[in-house]
Amino acid sequence: MKDQIPKIYRKPNGPIVVQGKVELNDEEGNKIKHGPRFSLCGCTKSKNLPFCDGAHKS
Repeated sequence: MKDQIPKIYRKPNGPIVVQGKVELNDEEGNKIKHGPRFSLCGCTKSKNLPFCDGAHKS
C-alpha cells in the first residue's frame, strides 16, 4: 500500500486543516496526539492550542 501524501490547506479566514499521516510535535520535540484529520489554530485565539476551537468566529 502506498503512503498517502498529507494534505495541508488553510480555510479562508480560519484554521489550517491537516489531513493524512503526519507527526505533530511541540517546541520541545514532544509528540502531540491527533486524529487523521485536524485543524490547527491560525489566529492564536484558541484555548486548545495548537488546535482550532472555533474562537476565530467570535
